[in-house]
Amino acid sequence: MPLEIREVKTAKEKRLFIYLPEKLYEKQYPQWVHPIYPSQKKFFNPRRHKPWSFSDAILYLAWRDDNAVGRVMGIINHRVNEFHKIRESRFAFFDCIEDQDVASSLLTTVENWVSAKGYRYIVGPLGFTNTDPLGVLVEGFEERAAVGAPWHPAYTHKLIEHAGYRKEVDWVTYYVDFRNWPAVYEKIGDRVLGRSRYELWEFSSRNELKHWVKPAFYLMNETYRGLYGFSPLTDQEIDKISNEYLPVLDPRLVKMVTLDGKVIAFAVGLQDISEGIRSARGKLFPFGILKIIRARRRSKRLDMLLGAIKEEHRGKGLDVLMANALHSSGQKMGITHADSHHELESNVKMRGEMERLGGRIYKRHRLYRKDL
Repeated sequence: MPLEIREVKTAKEKRLFIYLPEKLYEKQYPQWVHPIYPSQKKFFNPRRHKPWSFSDAILYLAWRDDNAVGRVMGIINHRVNEFHKIRESRFAFFDCIEDQDVASSLLTTVENWVSAKGYRYIVGPLGFTNTDPLGVLVEGFEERAAVGAPWHPAYTHKLIEHAGYRKEVDWVTYYVDFRNWPAVYEKIGDRVLGRSRYELWEFSSRNELKHWVKPAFYLMNETYRGLYGFSPLTDQEIDKISNEYLPVLDPRLVKMVTLDGKVIAFAVGLQDISEGIRSARGKLFPFGILKIIRARRRSKRLDMLLGAIKEEHRGKGLDVLMANALHSSGQKMGITHADSHHELESNVKMRGEMERLGGRIYKRHRLYRKDL
């Protein structure tokens, strides 16, 4: 039966779209980790996920012999384009079997969709916002996925390249060994607190965190403005992200710095919960959340999620101060190493800090571009 690319139109087809990576990867690749399916279902529901209201978006499935063998999403985020004064289109959620015809047909279908709307280049994989999974894995296939960082088989990026795409930008992820912490970091941290009006805030309960959530995200909106593809999060998006992550966050791994009562820096880490998510197969109920919490307690890896420092306070040791606090808390919890999460390859200051900590690049994700 010939290959067909069809737009997703029914609830059944949308469910197939959401669960397709499980069908493709679960049994063959232990490094792949399921998405949290309740969150995915909200994401793909235009009535429940705000970015659909300011974007054009479309979903496609590839079919062969009545089997779904690939998927892709097309996105035109008008808010991002207005914010950056560009005309960019995107593809996202690209997954398929190891078959160039399937991959090229999916991507060509999205390219035709955006071309018909007057767009002349496309980038991806990139979702609505920077808090969505971004990039395709090009190094580190042997490592298990971290929360918020997609995992792909080694063939996926080759399929994209053979469809005519070239590298746009890379994000690198560092492995940092907590057992070889530089002594000079502790001295710098003590000096920052001893010679300034900065205050370091640490937490012991989620209730304590609630007051700080929105100020931290507002700071992120301010400081991430120059990052690739970023547009500010709305209050609704902030609430959504908070509701998803607060139940599994350990407050001991959240650090804030204030000056005169205002948040000027923060860092948020999470014990690796990928083992629990995989065990729960992405389902929270009835017992999935318990599996995730148990896996978090056993984990030896800290996954960094978010962090920011107000521009005028950079270079004053606040990153070291928060890193020391996370290291101290992590050691007490039995954490032995950290995953830095994505760092733009051009962010030389942050990469320099990772390397001063002895960090080594062990994963790389790539964003691709094609002129149409």
